[in-house]
Amino acid sequence: MADTLDPTTLGDLLRVASAPDFDRWQQQIHKTGGCSQPIHLTGWSLTRDKTTGETLHAYSTAAEPGGRLRIACGNRRASRCEPCAYLYAGDAYRLVRAGLAGDDTMNIPATVRTRPRVFVTLTAPSFGPVHNRPDTGRCRCGTRHTENDPALGTALDPATYDYAGAVLFNNHAGELWHRFINRLRREIAASAGLTQKAFKEAARLSFNKVAEFQKRGAIHFHAVIRIDGPDGPETEPPRWATQELLTHCIEAAAAHPYVTATIPATNDHPSRTLRWGKQLDIRPIKAFDDAGDITEQAVASYVAKYATKAAETTGTLDRRIGELAELDQHQVPDHARRLIRACWNLDPAYPDRKLWAWAHMLGFRGHFLTKSRRYSSTFGERRQIRADYRAAEQREALGLPDPQTTLVLAHWRYAGHGHTPGESALAASIAEDIRINRETAREAMAAGEGG
Repeated sequence: MADTLDPTTLGDLLRVASAPDFDRWQQQIHKTGGCSQPIHLTGWSLTRDKTTGETLHAYSTAAEPGGRLRIACGNRRASRCEPCAYLYAGDAYRLVRAGLAGDDTMNIPATVRTRPRVFVTLTAPSFGPVHNRPDTGRCRCGTRHTENDPALGTALDPATYDYAGAVLFNNHAGELWHRFINRLRREIAASAGLTQKAFKEAARLSFNKVAEFQKRGAIHFHAVIRIDGPDGPETEPPRWATQELLTHCIEAAAAHPYVTATIPATNDHPSRTLRWGKQLDIRPIKAFDDAGDITEQAVASYVAKYATKAAETTGTLDRRIGELAELDQHQVPDHARRLIRACWNLDPAYPDRKLWAWAHMLGFRGHFLTKSRRYSSTFGERRQIRADYRAAEQREALGLPDPQTTLVLAHWRYAGHGHTPGESALAASIAEDIRINRETAREAMAAGEGG
């Protein structure tokens, strides 16, 4: 590693590594998973016996390296912090799979496997022809593009491509989803011969969706959609709820004329009616691999993968843009640059849409991973399970009694974030070691199951 570092970073690395509290610094970073942008805290905590008031344990950051405690930033984006994104993806995988296969720790019964459920992909419409890899192998431009060709997804004719329509669609995609899911409930109720009120008393629609940017910079959604009984996964759906009925109703809802977003005309821009694209993919989800059908594990892995990505996959920045000049500074590709400039041009006409504030997301301003209330557990519950486990582990190591008999007093203050150049290089090395250990353990487990 030292051979690849610049002199400034190498000098700082040697400073950190030779410090008397280096071992404790390593422990802190290891506990964050090798976080690349840790949060720095200063403060103290006291654990006292509730009955006697006796101090059982005292902690202060005064004795820590630099007088600070470093904790993981928790950022979901792999472009910002890969170690924290790995943890987020793991939580996303568990949440999605729990809604497909059940999970005792989340109180989701295994009977969800027998429910009508499908994996749906809703796409954006066309905004103009782009470079692609069709089944014929040759793009309209006459080229056979390689899989990683940077030209893929870019406009064949930038002068006629509807960049404004593309960013406006991204900006309204969340609203289109809500209108689609509301229409889907109506379609299911109508197919079952029920009123909306009767449908709510008989069944519940549950879903989990993730947003993904296509190479052309248009957002599309992948979603697990499931029919439960009226109280969620704990109750069985009625007999009329079948996978065939769900598939038919999804097709009807996606194409319904009311599932649109209307943008009013301004002095400089015409009115628009936005709707989903014609490409709609609906696939049944199987418990296990069966003649190529998509499986629970494949769906959960797919959703978890895209839960840590955003528009930076198209070449744009992974943070808000202050000035257009930043696009030159960071060498943003032309296609992404044109989409960002469209956000800039449209922002004054639609100030309530905050297009410039979300230009780095090519206009999209929604959450990347969302779910209905009763699909499965929540990220907060997953984090609480992890926090409770670590707290119990620490109490055992310190010999502290049951938390019901103790009182914890604490005072914390934010003191910064991130690493110095040398610390960053060392943290990256720690993160790589953790990654290798995980992969080794996973391979060993797989080998054991195979044997």
